[in-house]
Amino acid sequence: MKKILIVDDEKDALLMLGKRLTVGEYSVITATNGKDAIALAKSQHPDIIILDVLIADMDGPEINRRLKENSGTRDIPVIFLSGMLPKREDDEGGRIVADYLWFDKPYDILKLMTAIEELLEKKESLS
Repeated sequence: MKKILIVDDEKDALLMLGKRLTVGEYSVITATNGKDAIALAKSQHPDIIILDVLIADMDGPEINRRLKENSGTRDIPVIFLSGMLPKREDDEGGRIVADYLWFDKPYDILKLMTAIEELLEKKESLS
């Protein structure tokens, strides 16, 4: 079973996405702050990290930067979720920005699930 780390300081967002991913037959671990997210990524080695951009103690880009600096976590794919940018009408959900995916909130759960599956397939083919 593939493991996904969800990082968001909004507990309702964690609960809703976590339930959806569990139904999708993924093992889900969660963190509500950057310090715990980094520790869990190092100890649990998730297959993907879904990371909110705005987190109280450390923003998503900083968490991502620290993960990419560590040899044990640098290859874990990251999907950012953000409510910071306005959603474009033509947005199909999931833009590639640098080496991670970015989904604007509110996101289409089916498109997010497809992106997760594609990232997992890509990661397995590179192994």
